[in-house]
Amino acid sequence: MKSITAYAKKREEIHQNRGRMLISCPDRPGIVAAVSKFFSEQSANIVQSDQYSMDPEGGMFFMRIEFDLDNLANRLEGLKKHFGTIAESFMMDWSMHLAARKKKLAILVSKEDHCLLELLWQWQAGDLYADIEMVISNHEDMREQVESFGIPYYYVPVTADTKKEAEQKHLELISGKVDTIILARYMQIISPYFLQHYPNQIINIHHSFLPAFVGGKPYAQAYNRGVKLIGATAHYVTEELDGGPIIEQDVQRVSHRDNVDELKRIGRHIERIVLARAVKWHVEDRILVYQNKTVVFV
Repeated sequence: MKSITAYAKKREEIHQNRGRMLISCPDRPGIVAAVSKFFSEQSANIVQSDQYSMDPEGGMFFMRIEFDLDNLANRLEGLKKHFGTIAESFMMDWSMHLAARKKKLAILVSKEDHCLLELLWQWQAGDLYADIEMVISNHEDMREQVESFGIPYYYVPVTADTKKEAEQKHLELISGKVDTIILARYMQIISPYFLQHYPNQIINIHHSFLPAFVGGKPYAQAYNRGVKLIGATAHYVTEELDGGPIIEQDVQRVSHRDNVDELKRIGRHIERIVLARAVKWHVEDRILVYQNKTVVFV
């Protein structure tokens, strides 16, 4: 039985008539005025508005709005239809969402549990406003922990020879049930075939401060290089290994006294916090992707 806190229930009440809009378009005068006028004419109350211009003269413009409107669930499609004319005139790439609609997550994990447990704790506390539909692992190690939260756990072993079959099984499990996938230290490379089903919807945590130390054993790479800072990076997954749009990063100072095991211990804390932040921002529609970068409104 999935548990929910009083805090989470309160958030659900607040979200019932709240919507979110994300906009990216070529920058030009009048965008904010047009959007604000639209919501005013619909009797919607804008409760938060953030915008960013890459370059006021010929650059891109990004905007995120949260608004309240009575009976929003029944009016959303009509709002989208009416906004279409404005969007077309400004050449907008845009989306509008119900804040009350929780994103449905699948978490993929291997043997290490720290990133997974952070997400489960934040979900249980109501800080992560999403539904964790399942956890999929290529090991059985965390079944008991996951099922204690009332979340289904699926064991799908992966070898070099069975990788294609394993990914097909993953797609069968998540198809129609999940819209975001979290790689919480899932130590497998995702194929282009799999990625095409979830563009900018797969979030990975890499245990280094990218673009430094791409690929395997980054803590050993960092130790051999004698770095004084180590970090972690949460990013969307693309075909380029560890090269997708970066969502969040953090670092911590280390010294010559720290061996590889100490770097791993220190790094686990950074990894769990960075991934949890990135997932939270994703489910709250705070991220806009442009080329290979992100604009994150927090």
